[in-house]
Amino acid sequence: MSTASAAWPVKLPGTPIELPAIVGDKLVETRDREPIERRHPTHDIAISRYPRATVADVDAAVAAASAAAEKRVWSGMSGAQRAKILLDVARRIEEKLDEFRRIECLECGKPVTNAEREVRGAIAHWEYAATLARHTYGDTYDNLGGGQMGLILREPYGVVAMITPWNYPLLIISQKLPFALAVGCCAVVKPSELTSGTTLLLGRILLEAGIPPGVVSVLPGFGHDVGAGLCADPRVDMISFTGSTRVGKEIAGKAGAALKKLSLELGGKSAHIVCADADLETAAQKVVIGATRNAGQACVSGSRLLVERSIAREFLERVRAGMLAVRVGDTLDPATEMGPLISAAQFERVSGYIAAGQRDGATYWSRPSDGPARKNYVQPGLFTQVDPKMSIAQEEIFGPVLSAIEFETVDQAIAIANGTPYGLSAGVWTRDLDKAFRFGRGLKAGTIEVNTYMAGTPELPLTGHKESGSGHERGRFAVDEFTELKTIHLQLN
Repeated sequence: MSTASAAWPVKLPGTPIELPAIVGDKLVETRDREPIERRHPTHDIAISRYPRATVADVDAAVAAASAAAEKRVWSGMSGAQRAKILLDVARRIEEKLDEFRRIECLECGKPVTNAEREVRGAIAHWEYAATLARHTYGDTYDNLGGGQMGLILREPYGVVAMITPWNYPLLIISQKLPFALAVGCCAVVKPSELTSGTTLLLGRILLEAGIPPGVVSVLPGFGHDVGAGLCADPRVDMISFTGSTRVGKEIAGKAGAALKKLSLELGGKSAHIVCADADLETAAQKVVIGATRNAGQACVSGSRLLVERSIAREFLERVRAGMLAVRVGDTLDPATEMGPLISAAQFERVSGYIAAGQRDGATYWSRPSDGPARKNYVQPGLFTQVDPKMSIAQEEIFGPVLSAIEFETVDQAIAIANGTPYGLSAGVWTRDLDKAFRFGRGLKAGTIEVNTYMAGTPELPLTGHKESGSGHERGRFAVDEFTELKTIHLQLN
């Protein structure tokens, strides 16, 4: 926790925050459209109001992006020029860090310290992506014989529709947009209607930093009209979506019919695997963080705990103690570590899974509330005596609920961990390097963290296996994601 964060008070706004939508080369104010109003998940007052984008806005935004791509107003710049602008965006985000973390804290209902961590993570992604603008390479073949030469060019996909969720609004768009811009793509962004504020503020910063009008639009709106319109538009060349596996499958079906490029970062049911030889104190701390950060509302949340049977009793006591120590409270308080769920609908979803686990015969322990019940809060909880086939061990709960399963051998742990439809991430805790690599090779997950968790950096790709998605974000491989190859075969005299 930074000193600045600890001293920074968060206050409810006297009037709702308003920021314009960006539709091609136009700014659309709230007064010009039916508004979307976001209310605080606990205090239930209006936090923000934004203009609701329409199907006509989708058409205008895609038309502007398509024209910008065709005229190469962005891709025609040198990599050095694009890198300079992306670095300026990172600088401007840092200058407005207070504003970003305030909006993120209030709209998401997350602790301000978490909001600051995420804003700084977003800055790091923009800084790293800027380096790729100058390091996007093709290839040459001068060994074809007969006076022939081959040139392999990398070209930006063109217009990318980006649809992002409500749980990490600024960080998730920063895992996509700067990498697409680095290689010359144009983008139309639809943030979640629940948490559009930081993405709209980012859009304004992009224009101030020198991104040409039309290259990026930001359309606050709903999935059934704005999101569906973007996916169906034939001028959209690629769709990058982060959200539930159910919606990802729907998008894949529609995009597949048009052979659009897809990048999908979907759900997860990530397993923490704790071996008897691990540093149990550190492992317990990270297991608690993995289950409770952002109130468990993360696709990479460590929602399953696989613990070696010989240490299960001791380790579960450590986890319970860690959950008891989590400071659950009002996110207006800088000391708070975990806040509410995003909405009443999410509260009902998580409560339903807790009830299902108890009906199925698992034993549930929940951290006692330290005061009157607050709206949309679920206390950190731990299920034991869990069968790996129970819904609480198979399905994504998206709340601060951890399911513990015991194992005896490495092979058994791998089989249990792989026994869900998901394959996003996993955490492994062991001091044995050979054992760590056995897990690394055997686990069917895109990211496997050893003796750490939720430590992702911009350099390392985020990839979903199985029903956790397709494609990847972040890292230098993002160049592959947002470009396509073109071969030029020359016959020389």
